[in-house]
Amino acid sequence: MKIVTFSDIHGNLHALQAVLADIDRQEPDQVYCLGDLVGYGAHPNEVIDLIRTRQIPTIMGNYDDGVGFDKDDCGCAYTDEEMRRLGDLSLAWSRAHVTAENKAFLRSLLPNVRLEVHGKRVLLVHGSPRRINEYVYEDRAPASLARIAAMANADILVFGHTHLPYVKEVEGVLFVNDGSVGKPKDGDPRAAYAILEIGEEVRVTIQRVVYDVAAAAAAVRASGLPPHFADLLETARE
Repeated sequence: MKIVTFSDIHGNLHALQAVLADIDRQEPDQVYCLGDLVGYGAHPNEVIDLIRTRQIPTIMGNYDDGVGFDKDDCGCAYTDEEMRRLGDLSLAWSRAHVTAENKAFLRSLLPNVRLEVHGKRVLLVHGSPRRINEYVYEDRAPASLARIAAMANADILVFGHTHLPYVKEVEGVLFVNDGSVGKPKDGDPRAAYAILEIGEEVRVTIQRVVYDVAAAAAAVRASGLPPHFADLLETARE
């Protein structure tokens, strides 16, 4: 079975359209979105509308939670006050621009998805099995990763949130971070998503997709959002 997951679109309609076109070419059996439809990008309503139109099962991300419930905190981890200031501006802008109908949709998103495929247990989350906003980095302490593996109760754990894709086995559990569609942070501005081919063996591909970064950045600069968010699309950095 071929399963596709993608996450962290963050209002980037240009990237989402390109990724969905690429996914269609893959002809997957199932497609899931692991959350964070909104925040940072200029087209949150259009992104939500496209996900709704395509009827893609979607997990709630921390930004979806923050905007959907009109919270004052996006559940992000900031390393300095400037990042916090910009993050607060992003959340406030998104809350002001997302429609009431689309906020209701964000509130309805799933906490996680569990699947059994060819005898393998698959858990899909946004951040981690423990918290919606936990950052599971590849270089995290082995003992910490082992604890997450133990509590996942799964053979394959798929997640996003960090915007840094990787595939790594931890204590017999395959960790798959599907990267970010709309706001990559690994220095590669192309959108990312994951293809899982699950049979007797499991094969994972992190697929990168070229999209019109310049147009997405221009939309951010024209939106009233901090121009720094457009710079980040072009550099694919934090």
